[in-house]
Amino acid sequence: MEKRITSRFTPAILAEIAARYGVSPDQLKILDGFESYIYRYEQDGGKFILRISHSSRRTEAWIRGEVDWINYLVDGGVSASQVITSTQGNLVEAAADGHGEFFIGTVFKHAPGKPPWEVGWTDALYQNLGQTLGRMHALSKVYVPNDPLAFRPQWNDPLMLLDENWLPEGESLAVEKYGRVLAECRTLPQDQEHYGLIHFDAHEMNYFLDETGIPNLFDFDDCTYNWFANDIAMVLFYIVIGEKDQQAFTLNFMRQFIKGYKRENQFQSEWLEWIPWFLKMREIELYGIIHRDFDMETIDDQWCIRYMDGRKEKIEGGVPYLDFDFSRLRPYIS
Repeated sequence: MEKRITSRFTPAILAEIAARYGVSPDQLKILDGFESYIYRYEQDGGKFILRISHSSRRTEAWIRGEVDWINYLVDGGVSASQVITSTQGNLVEAAADGHGEFFIGTVFKHAPGKPPWEVGWTDALYQNLGQTLGRMHALSKVYVPNDPLAFRPQWNDPLMLLDENWLPEGESLAVEKYGRVLAECRTLPQDQEHYGLIHFDAHEMNYFLDETGIPNLFDFDDCTYNWFANDIAMVLFYIVIGEKDQQAFTLNFMRQFIKGYKRENQFQSEWLEWIPWFLKMREIELYGIIHRDFDMETIDDQWCIRYMDGRKEKIEGGVPYLDFDFSRLRPYIS
């Protein structure tokens, strides 16, 4: 998290936002949060998550857009962490940070189930994950916000893209490569069948599996108007990391994912050729985010250390994020 934000977050702000949900700070247990403060608490026999974000990252209108969409998805049958109201009946609560900006609190029901790595990776899990995203995308095609103050950004909003200032001096080639990806994406259609609100971060840390194996999604903080294929690319981006035989894994995972996806939505064959572009976009953006949030001389996050190992050379050398021929999946779409 940016130092500018952490320096402004005080115990008084935490207490103010917690009180609006009828909670005291000593009830809160802090959890890991990459770009927001995340707390867990129990109340009246239920389990909840309090997330506190800063308005420099996500405006109140953006967060209203997020929570409106989440509750719409829940009403439509998607397993996701429903947003609950404060004691004042609000889905979003803002507290001034003393510098002209705000910390914004939101409370979600705690997702039931266990992390997928505790349950075990299976073809059934991959199918259920595909079915969940298929349902979400089908609903997204006809979504109209209920909240007149709510909106979510388009994929190319500056706050959703890499800021070259995150990178150290001498990284002009990475910026150039990123620009080429953006130029390619700008040529893609944005019609109803291909484009709408997506989760955009549905990796293994952002869903639990219930007792039936259904994923319960949470952390919609990055949801944006984007291509449905990019949502699929993000799932693949993270799940393939660490696999020794990435080609074999990708073939099986995508076969199963597509099978589940097609239970709820049509899988467009042209999406396959777009996925490598979306993988490359996330690769470079994550490279920049890690530079932004960590001092590379003292970084101690092991996942980020592994990710950054050789990443500069791969990006500058134009090495595909994933060496896989996605046309191999065409027989499983029809």
